[in-house]
Amino acid sequence: QLQLVESGGGLVQPGGSLRLSCAASGFTLNYYAIDWYRQSPGKKREGVSCISSSGGSTKYADSVKGRFTISRDNAKNTAYLQMNGLKPEDTGVYFCVLKFSCGTDVVIQWGQGTQVTVSS
Repeated sequence: QLQLVESGGGLVQPGGSLRLSCAASGFTLNYYAIDWYRQSPGKKREGVSCISSSGGSTKYADSVKGRFTISRDNAKNTAYLQMNGLKPEDTGVYFCVLKFSCGTDVVIQWGQGTQVTVSS
């Protein structure tokens, strides 16, 4: 069964860091892009960052550029989102999403999400 499981969320103070993981099971992650989305309270769902299947191409939303870093370890079948300099507006549920490429809106599979709360 194709599955994505996020972990690493939690409560952190402004300026702090978290690393989210997206572990794939039931298939090989190598052939797919991973896109991170977030759903913040009262806001439209937002694409945060995407990484190509090889890891050679990455994209970031303007709101997270310079603070977040997306990566992947295909040997571990896992993708990551390193979040530094967290702000209260980064609060939300973060989802990893499986796609054929970063340039498509077609989603193959959503993860269940992990809550990130940035608050003092």
